[in-house]
Amino acid sequence: MISLPSRTLGRILTPPSLVGFMVSLAEAPKGGKILEPAAAHAPFLRAFREAHGSGYRFHALEVDPLAFDPPPWAEAHLADFLLWEPNETFHLILGNPPYGALGAGVRLDPERRRLYRRRFTTWHGRYNLYGAFLEKGVRLLKPGGVLLYVVPAGWMVLEEFQKLRTFLAREGALEVFYLGRAFPGLKVRATVLRFRKGGKGLRLYEAQALREGDPPRLLLETPYWQGEMVRFPHEEAMALEREGIPLEEAFRIHFAARSPEVRAHPLTRPHPGPGLVPVLTGRNLLPGEVDYETPHSGLYFPKEAAYLLKPFYIIPHLVVGSTRHYRVVAAWDGRAYPWREEFHLLPKEGVRLDPEALVAYLNDPQIQAYYRGLYREVVPHLTRPMLERLPLPKELVSVR
Repeated sequence: MISLPSRTLGRILTPPSLVGFMVSLAEAPKGGKILEPAAAHAPFLRAFREAHGSGYRFHALEVDPLAFDPPPWAEAHLADFLLWEPNETFHLILGNPPYGALGAGVRLDPERRRLYRRRFTTWHGRYNLYGAFLEKGVRLLKPGGVLLYVVPAGWMVLEEFQKLRTFLAREGALEVFYLGRAFPGLKVRATVLRFRKGGKGLRLYEAQALREGDPPRLLLETPYWQGEMVRFPHEEAMALEREGIPLEEAFRIHFAARSPEVRAHPLTRPHPGPGLVPVLTGRNLLPGEVDYETPHSGLYFPKEAAYLLKPFYIIPHLVVGSTRHYRVVAAWDGRAYPWREEFHLLPKEGVRLDPEALVAYLNDPQIQAYYRGLYREVVPHLTRPMLERLPLPKELVSVR
């Protein structure tokens, strides 16, 4: 089940072709126990039984009684999967768990949030429900058991999933099938995860052409994966990393003051006035230049007091966009304005650079190809770990 953007209990069904693909990857011994969490009408159990027969013990679990319509041959459990404590484990767990970032797409009462935090070792930051569903599913597998979920691709690179990736690497072997936009009408990029409890290693497959009937194509295999970001192999991008300097070696990376922080400051004003300048946002950041005039934020702040929001605002520095939809956008803020968004980079001690040449390089098509080659469209924004690894040419940056 995928949660709707409207934050309702509405559901978007998994396309039958995707259900069929996942069932083709599923396995369980005859008489084995099979579970579909967040089951609703249990499309995965129905498809598995049709493909493999009835000689299994089927279990369907759902928290929403209005959505629950299990088949008569499955044992039904009306419960919150994340709080459910069965006295058994399973040979196969498969399905499409709910997702939503807590505090954004999903609202939880404080007590339930506390219960979840206490139960899940992978819980971190603004966690996403599908991360908890993954941890719970792995814990309910028998040794050698298989888990098959379709989930958004963000877990591959986002910082809040680092603990989850480490957990998966420690608990077993993982196969990842990258689907791209697999759900009609939704922008989310999806992956199918096939996890086997026990064993080691990671395999990454290209599976965007499943709709055209093409089989998955192996892109990457590493037996020593320990939970690092899952990136796509891209020869030119990796060559840039081998030859260049990681950005984190040359710059201290900061993030701008958040909107609540800016709005709450006693010097912030909603109208222009003497000594006030617009508080800049990502819309003021253009490739190679900063628009200092347009008040996109609707807020104003004394320019000479910008350091009171963030101390580094007072120093001319590099600004790199964080939410520019699969692009790297950079400019040099030579006027040292107050900002409400984006990454702000200050050279470390002993670093020499040419700001104009560096900005041109970061906006160059070569860097756009690097970014999209390694990360595709897994998430629409540049994350801090991605930025830290971005390679800088040695002829543009000197680190002593």
